[in-house]
Amino acid sequence: MAYERILVIGSPGSGKTTFSLELSKILGVGVTHLDRLFWRDNWVNVSNDEFDSQLSAVLESDSWIIDGNYSRTLDMRLERCDTVFFLDYPAAVSLSGYFCRLLKYRGRSRADMGGYCPERPDFEFMRYILKFNGTHRKELYNKLKSMRGRDVFIFHSRRESARFLEKLKKQKSG
Repeated sequence: MAYERILVIGSPGSGKTTFSLELSKILGVGVTHLDRLFWRDNWVNVSNDEFDSQLSAVLESDSWIIDGNYSRTLDMRLERCDTVFFLDYPAAVSLSGYFCRLLKYRGRSRADMGGYCPERPDFEFMRYILKFNGTHRKELYNKLKSMRGRDVFIFHSRRESARFLEKLKKQKSG
C-alpha cells in the first residue's frame, strides 16, 4: 500500500477530479490534472510534444496523483504508477456527473483546466461519454489485469469509492 504514484481513470463525468482531490487531502500527495496539461485558452490544445514533456516531468517526481484518461499516454503512466483507481461507473452516472458539472460551471472555466475553457453543452462529448464503456472498458480492464506488483482498485459506484476514501481517511488519522 504505497500510494505514492497514483492514476485515477474513468469516463468523463465519473468524478475523477473530485476523487483525486479528496485522495490528495488524505494522503498529502499533489494532484496533476491531465486537462490542465492539455488545454489552453478557448479549448486550444497543446502539441503532443509539449503535453508529453509536461507529463514526463510529473512522472519523474517521487509522488503524484494524476487524473485523466488520454489513452495515448496511458501506458507510460501505467509503467510509473504504483496504484490505479478506475471509476468504472455506468454511462448514466457519468453523464449525470457531466450535467452537474455543466450546471455548476456553465460559462466558466473549471480549476482543473489549463486555460480559460468555459463549460458549455457539447453533444459530441455527451456521445463520447455514452460510448466510453463500450469503446474503452475492455481495453482498460486488459491493461489493468496485466499489471503486476501494483494496487488496482475498481469502483462500480460512487458509493464504493466514497466508502474507500472514508476508510482510508480513518486509517490515516488513527
